[in-house]
Amino acid sequence: MVCYDNMKIEFFYNQSMKNISETWRTKDIVVVSLGLLVCFFVIFANIMVMLAIFMNRRFHYPIYYLLGNLAAADLFAGVSYMYLMFHTGPWTIKLSINQWFVRQGLIDTSLTASVINLMAIALERHQTIFTMQLHSKMTNHRVVLLIISIWVIAIVMGLVPTFGWNCVCDISACSTMAPLYSRGYLVFWAVLNLLIFTVMVAIYTRIFIYVRRKNHRMSQHTSQVKHKETVVNLMKTVFLILGCFVVCWTPGLVLLLLDGLCDHCNVLTYEKFFLVMAECNSFMNPIIYSYRDKDMRDTFKRILCYPCRSSQRTGEHSGVRFNTLEQEARRARDGGGGPENGGPVNEGKVVLNDAEKMLEDSES
Repeated sequence: MVCYDNMKIEFFYNQSMKNISETWRTKDIVVVSLGLLVCFFVIFANIMVMLAIFMNRRFHYPIYYLLGNLAAADLFAGVSYMYLMFHTGPWTIKLSINQWFVRQGLIDTSLTASVINLMAIALERHQTIFTMQLHSKMTNHRVVLLIISIWVIAIVMGLVPTFGWNCVCDISACSTMAPLYSRGYLVFWAVLNLLIFTVMVAIYTRIFIYVRRKNHRMSQHTSQVKHKETVVNLMKTVFLILGCFVVCWTPGLVLLLLDGLCDHCNVLTYEKFFLVMAECNSFMNPIIYSYRDKDMRDTFKRILCYPCRSSQRTGEHSGVRFNTLEQEARRARDGGGGPENGGPVNEGKVVLNDAEKMLEDSES
């Protein structure tokens, strides 16, 4: 067995028939620009979610901790994808083998963590709905262990190709989309994600059927309009969750399967665009899971309006002071307008009476 660890990246790309452009083409510029724009929205949206969960005590429950972890995974995905954007196109040829594995490993880790978080949220919702609870009884200790487990699995999945499941020592098994990855690993990763997707579909379908039956039994005590609205709202939520996942992930997963199983399929034409679509799921998650929550929306508004309130508070203390009615009354009572301060006694009494009268009127 011959290993090619000392070869340059260009060698593997040539073996996989994937050319590295030496100059910036229009396609490269469009993909990088679109990718950086997506990264901006991903990073901004998930920082907002994490801040909202941290600041609002109403969100200090297991489901929101998982949402916060999902936001952290998607934030990491945005940062990883931004790193990829600055190491793609003509910059790829300058990378070493280790740098290339770091680039791809970050993407694999972040996207795997995001998908597993979606799965954990689906399981948590299943548990709470079928036990007729608003929030899970899971302890903080278990939530922390669950979050740690999610990241351990994601990191392991990201490191697997670096520590062996690659084609550095088996050129014939090299992938076309990822020239240093083994085709077997790409097939495994795609099948695993499709399996998770199937489980999520089964979970949300079961939740939907259960809630619909529950609403049907309760419809005898509620109006038909309210019953229909509940079912429609649930359907919208389920279809948004599953529809977003399908639209964002299915094209890329199918492309990975074709790359691993088909020797003559042209998978490079839409490769980068499908990767951008998968990344879009990282900023759709905060919208679906968080923005539909009214308390979350209100917390977002408070965060966004915080600079305005800070500037208003600064203006109020910019050197111009306005005494309150109590302060004016106290000042007059203490003789602020008396002869010892340069004013007649009667003036002090008038100020005292006026201030006390205004205070009484305001209290009444």
